[in-house]
Amino acid sequence: MVLSEKMWVGIGLAGQFFFTMRFVVQWIATERSRRSVIPESFWYFSIFGSLILLVYSLYRKDPVFILGQAFGTTVYVRNLFFIHKEKKDVANAES
Repeated sequence: MVLSEKMWVGIGLAGQFFFTMRFVVQWIATERSRRSVIPESFWYFSIFGSLILLVYSLYRKDPVFILGQAFGTTVYVRNLFFIHKEKKDVANAES
């Protein structure tokens, strides 16, 4: 395996690491709360992981993987938009 190919495998593995970490933080938060919880960091790990995996899938020219990661990234960003909007609305209501 040539160096550039090893680099791309490393990029793919980094993306998969971030994508996996979102489940780890969700699992820990749920265990601590004793109820299903999706912490804000879940969405950040989702975005970082899916963007890295999107770059990797573009390199691999895999249309199925590309479409899946592009769509997922949109959903993750939208969830963060609502989280930050809600925080802003609460802060404004408390003022």
